[in-house]
Amino acid sequence: MMNRSSETDDTHCSMAVNADIDVMVKEEIEVNEEPVLIQDVEVSVKQEWESNQCDKSFTSNSLLIRHQRTHTGEAPYHCNQCDKKFSHNSTLIVHQRAHNGKKPYQCNQCDKAFSRKDNLIVHQSIHSGEKPYQCNQCDKAFSQKYYLKIHQRTHSGDKPYQCNQCDKAFSQKYHLKKHKRTHTGEKQYMCNQCGKAFSQKGDFMKHQRTHTGEKPYQCNQCYKFFSQTSGLIIHQRTHTGDNPYQCNWCDKAFFQKSDLIKHQRTHTGNKPYQCNQCDKAFSLKSNLKIHYRTHTEEKPYQCNQCDMAFS
Repeated sequence: MMNRSSETDDTHCSMAVNADIDVMVKEEIEVNEEPVLIQDVEVSVKQEWESNQCDKSFTSNSLLIRHQRTHTGEAPYHCNQCDKKFSHNSTLIVHQRAHNGKKPYQCNQCDKAFSRKDNLIVHQSIHSGEKPYQCNQCDKAFSQKYYLKIHQRTHSGDKPYQCNQCDKAFSQKYHLKKHKRTHTGEKQYMCNQCGKAFSQKGDFMKHQRTHTGEKPYQCNQCYKFFSQTSGLIIHQRTHTGDNPYQCNWCDKAFFQKSDLIKHQRTHTGNKPYQCNQCDKAFSLKSNLKIHYRTHTEEKPYQCNQCDMAFS
């Protein structure tokens, strides 16, 4: 049968009618003394709602309306705690958990809980250890197909996510989203103890540990604890003797990148720390801080045996 379409004003879509034919035998008659089957045709109509802006089609009008917002940019669902808007009500519900702290998806093997179901599924692969998605260019394997796809861009160099305000491009959409905050100045993560705001969730979580004193990262050789993974990694080099940061002007090497940068200024003569009260400049921030005291006359170091103090 031919497909028929009709336009509706509210969705600007076309409805394609597909005929699913169910054949049923209804009766027999005799023609030329031979039995012949006469078949009646029973038609069940299946409607498909097609977008007029792309080639996608949907089984219901509501799904089409949701899809059309990806073309129009319409975001009718407003968060009542911040100024964010969303095209889908389900996305708003997930977002609101960032405000209310709700984590309805509980792991049944540990005490971790998540605000999104897909994050729980990814987490559960940690317990099973299953990594069915194998890279065909190296020996790495992944628990999620999405992670494999991202990893493969390290081989191809593909960066499909382009910033529309500068020439930077990214291999992951999440990294582009984070980068855009450097243009907008948006700081959506607010500390409820001191009022500081952060553009990145990771920086916000690190900051909160300055209030709680939490140090979740433990060294497995001396049992010291650290508030950040970067601090643990640097500390572990004191055990291994690893100095991965090599100076390209001399044979010195360092276990922290910051130490290498400071050292390289002895070769370049770079003095990035400028006093705002005179024309002196310094290669180290600590030296600038000490110099400021010549202007403020601050003397924070007090002798505990006499009344003398020093800068």
